[in-house]
Amino acid sequence: MPTDTKRVPGPEVAQPYQWFYGEKEKPVTVCNVNKYNREDGRMFDELRPVFLKAGIVSQSKGSAYMEVKNTKVICAVYGPHEVDRREDFQMNGQLRCEFKFATFACRARRQHQSDAQEKEFSVIVQKALESAVCLSKFPKAQLDIFVTVLEDGGSCLAAALTCASAAVADAGIDMYDVAIGCTVKQIGERCLIDPTFDEEQSVLSKENKEAGSGRTTICLLPSINQISAFLQEGELDVEASVQGMQSCIEGCQRLYPVVHHCLIEAVKKKFLAGSKEVT
Repeated sequence: MPTDTKRVPGPEVAQPYQWFYGEKEKPVTVCNVNKYNREDGRMFDELRPVFLKAGIVSQSKGSAYMEVKNTKVICAVYGPHEVDRREDFQMNGQLRCEFKFATFACRARRQHQSDAQEKEFSVIVQKALESAVCLSKFPKAQLDIFVTVLEDGGSCLAAALTCASAAVADAGIDMYDVAIGCTVKQIGERCLIDPTFDEEQSVLSKENKEAGSGRTTICLLPSINQISAFLQEGELDVEASVQGMQSCIEGCQRLYPVVHHCLIEAVKKKFLAGSKEVT
């Protein structure tokens, strides 16, 4: 009987790669609020190491790549271009954002089709950047923003907001200010700034269950001191909510010099490339 030579031979039964970690991972991590340090050795108000570089995708108008320890995000911007099949005239342009997890980004394999979480994050990134971009500069046109999470190590939405803002600035689009995102996980009385994936999924221990826990994400325009996006999940009282907002704003302000230095280096690189072409 002839065999199919174009088909890659593989095992008849596949097994999840999580089985080969050595130890079975716990689906939920119980957090003890009495600890003074986090599991990765950071203090409660300490950010993870950040790497940000613009001009990664050569085929796009603007792009950026961001690493926050194990969280890796890449963003590409195309346009502005004319919107097809549209007869009415609008003084302001449009933003279209697509947020997507790579199929290998999370511990559980993601599907190719967008799920509810990806659609929600797409709307959040779009609304956050609409307040930062000068939409009146390209009327009756559309700017496409594509955000892809290569690895979700925690606080992926905050990293996506910062990376998308840097990509739009790298594309030369007029902006009121760059948008910077930050996430805080509140577990009882503790505010964990820039939480990891395990910290985001963690819950309170039984003896501290009444203290409440939640997660707050803010997108800040630091130069004009305005908040363009605010997302809060969990059960928190008013004082805890205010404390979480203050911690997020402080984290955004600490990330601003990184974004500023990244954009300056991108402008220098484009200037040198342009001068070489002239000569």
